[in-house]
Amino acid sequence: MSDKNHPGADETPLSDFSNCHAGILEGLEAFAELPALVSAADRARRVGQRMVDLFATGVIEHHAEEEEELFPAVVASSEPGEELDRVKQLVDRLTREHREFEAMWKRLAPAVKKAARGQSVQLDLAEVERLVRTYAEHASFEEAEFLPLSERILGRNSNHMAALGLSLHMRHAPLAKRNI
Repeated sequence: MSDKNHPGADETPLSDFSNCHAGILEGLEAFAELPALVSAADRARRVGQRMVDLFATGVIEHHAEEEEELFPAVVASSEPGEELDRVKQLVDRLTREHREFEAMWKRLAPAVKKAARGQSVQLDLAEVERLVRTYAEHASFEEAEFLPLSERILGRNSNHMAALGLSLHMRHAPLAKRNI
C-alpha cells in the first residue's frame, strides 16, 4: 500500500542494497582503468628519464662534436670562394639551430625531470611538438645538405677524413684506453 505523503514508502529494505551496488560497480569500473594508468605513469617516467639522459649526454655532446670537430674541419678544407661561403652559411645555420634546441630544452627540462621522478606536471605541448618537429627538420636538412657536402670536401684529402675519424674515435674511447 502506497503512502503518497511519505516518499520512498514503496521501497523495501532490499532497495537500499540494490542501490549500493551501483556505486560499487561504478568504483570497480574506474578501478579497472588503474593498470593502464599505472602503465602510462611508468612509461611517462621512463620517457622523461630517457629525454633527460638524451639531452645531458647525447644531444649536447653531439652538438659539441659537430661544432668543435666537424664544422672546423669542413671550413678549413673548403675551397675559398663560393664553396667556403656556402659552408660557412650552413655552419652558422646549424650552430644557431643547436642553440635554439638547447634553449627549448632548458625551458622544458624542469617539467620533464619532474615527470621522470613520477611527479605530476604540466608540459607545454606546443613547445614539445615544436622541439620534436624542428629537430627532425634540422637532422633531415643536415643529412641531406651538410653531411654530403662535408664528405665531398673532406674526401678530397683522405688525411682530413682520417684525422676527423681519429678525433671522434678518441672522444668516444673509454678513459682507460686513452692512457690518461
